[in-house]
Amino acid sequence: MTTRTRRTQRRTEALSRERIVEAAVELLDTAGEGGLTFRALTERLATGPGAIYWHVANKGELLGAATDAVVADAVSGAPSASPDSPQEGIRAVALGLFDAIEEHPWLATQLAVQFARSPGESVAPRIFEGIGRQVRALGVPEASWFTATSALVHYILGATSQNATNTASAHDLGPDADRAGFLDTVATAWEALDPEDYPFTRAVADQMHDHDDREQFLTGIDLVLTGITALHPGEGGKKEGGLM
Repeated sequence: MTTRTRRTQRRTEALSRERIVEAAVELLDTAGEGGLTFRALTERLATGPGAIYWHVANKGELLGAATDAVVADAVSGAPSASPDSPQEGIRAVALGLFDAIEEHPWLATQLAVQFARSPGESVAPRIFEGIGRQVRALGVPEASWFTATSALVHYILGATSQNATNTASAHDLGPDADRAGFLDTVATAWEALDPEDYPFTRAVADQMHDHDDREQFLTGIDLVLTGITALHPGEGGKKEGGLM
C-alpha cells in the first residue's frame, strides 16, 4: 500500500503544472516556439496529452505560463524597494530581464506578445510591479508613477529585444561567426556611408567595435533615471545624491 502511494505521489509531482511549464521552457530553449508542441511535451514528460491538458488548456496558455515563470525568476533577485537604493533595485530588475532574454532567445518575442495581447495577465503586471515599487521609492509623485515606470519598462523591453535580434542576426551569419566579427561588419558598413548624408553615424562607427552590450544597456537605464529624478527630485533621489 505504501509503495503504491509513493508511486502515485511521484506521478502527480511529475505531472504538476510547474513541471509542465519547466519542460516547456526547456523545449523553447532548445527548439524555439515552433518546437513547442504538445506531442513533444508528452514525449519529454513521458505522459499522455490528456494529463497535460488537465493543467494547461492550449499552447497560448502554455507560452504565457512559461514566459511568466522565466520573468518571475528574472525579477526575483532585485532588492526590496527602499528609499536608500531604488536606483540599484531598478538596475537589478533591468539586468535580470536582460540576462533572461540572453539565456532564453524566445523570451523577447513572447514579452512583446504578452504586453500587446494579454496586458492583464501576470507577465506585464509582474514587470511593472518590479520597476514601479522602485520608482515609488525614488519619491516620484503618485500622479507620475505610471508614466515614469512606463518609460523605464519601454526602454528595457526595447533595448533587450534589439539586443536579442542582434544576437540572432550574428548567429545567422554561420557557425564560425562571432559577436566581434558581426560588429566589425556593421562598423565597416557605417564607415563606408556617404560623409555628407551620415556624418554622425560615420563618426561613431569606430565605437561600435568594442562596446559592451550590458554596459551600454545600463547607461541607457541611468539616462532614463537621470531624467526621472531631475523631473521629480523626491526623497529617494535626494538621499542617493547626498543632499539629505
